[in-house]
Amino acid sequence: MKQLLTITAMSAGLSFASASALAQVSIHSNIKGNTMQTVSTQWDKIFPQSDQVTQQKVQFKNRYGITLVADLYLPKNAPKNAKGKLPAIAVAGAFGAVKEQSSGLYAQELAKRGFATLAFDPSFTGESGGEPRNVASPDINTEDFSAAVDFLSNQDFIDAERIGVLGICGWGGMALNVASMDTRIKATATSTMYDMSQVMANGYNNSVDEAARYAMLQGLNAQRSADFKAGEFAPSSNNLPEKLSGEEPWFVKEYWAFYKTPRGFHPRAVNSNAAWTATTPLSFINMPLLQRAGEIQHPVLLVHGENAHSRYFSEDAFKKLKGDNKELYIVPNATHVDLYDYQSGKIPFDKFEQFFKANLK
Repeated sequence: MKQLLTITAMSAGLSFASASALAQVSIHSNIKGNTMQTVSTQWDKIFPQSDQVTQQKVQFKNRYGITLVADLYLPKNAPKNAKGKLPAIAVAGAFGAVKEQSSGLYAQELAKRGFATLAFDPSFTGESGGEPRNVASPDINTEDFSAAVDFLSNQDFIDAERIGVLGICGWGGMALNVASMDTRIKATATSTMYDMSQVMANGYNNSVDEAARYAMLQGLNAQRSADFKAGEFAPSSNNLPEKLSGEEPWFVKEYWAFYKTPRGFHPRAVNSNAAWTATTPLSFINMPLLQRAGEIQHPVLLVHGENAHSRYFSEDAFKKLKGDNKELYIVPNATHVDLYDYQSGKIPFDKFEQFFKANLK
């Protein structure tokens, strides 16, 4: 297959300007797990940099040997606890986004509120490794969350018994999937969640029947043969258009207004400047992400917008959860993309802070 991965240059320094509240945790020492692959160090996020946190690129491998690149955010004035260590949250999403977009925004905001946070690029996307590029996998991307927990749990300044995960959009489904499997996770939150296995197999609102799904599989498998013959993976035709015709569903217009405009555009994001591989849906169709969601024993918070076209994903997921430590929180008058950035002012960061502080203590 053609080599599609491009890595930009960076300086390899690893140091943090930590405040006295974190001096005892030796942040200036080497970060465990770094492989020092060269990546960009410039601030190229879609949100402004906060002077209340420090940010550093870090790298680590997942269980399949793929190098993941992440931004580690630390609060400058974190309160001490008995162990002198921080609670931590791994953050990823949205589906087709990079850490310089929504996940980084959430990570920085929660770091301002006292958490160590890790916003990572999933395998095959952004600055992370993996070939081919721009492919997603329910298995490997769930593993990416566990790899982030591997990294966080092995840092001297983080309390390995107080680690949570937060998944945005399609990575909300991945977060719930890993929550049902990784017992090291003590709290899970999702924001504007998508169950990518459900939507790829059944369409929006379960509109794809068995006959239509079989026809779709025939087309996808024919594409596999064509890809092998061509020696490269064809991109999907279902990506966001470069220009709107005006006939698109309103939620497509909403995505376009984020990913294709200065508001949310990032050159490394699949949704901004590329497309998923055409055969990406194959494994999702056959591997339902939430089949064991009812086995999650730790607290779960599902956050969704009242007016989001995707609201039913969180409502359906909530029905699968068991126990009295699960909550579905609906944000009044918010759409799906309203929870991607600061523009609408509707992301309930206070709610996320309260949830993680209550359950990572």
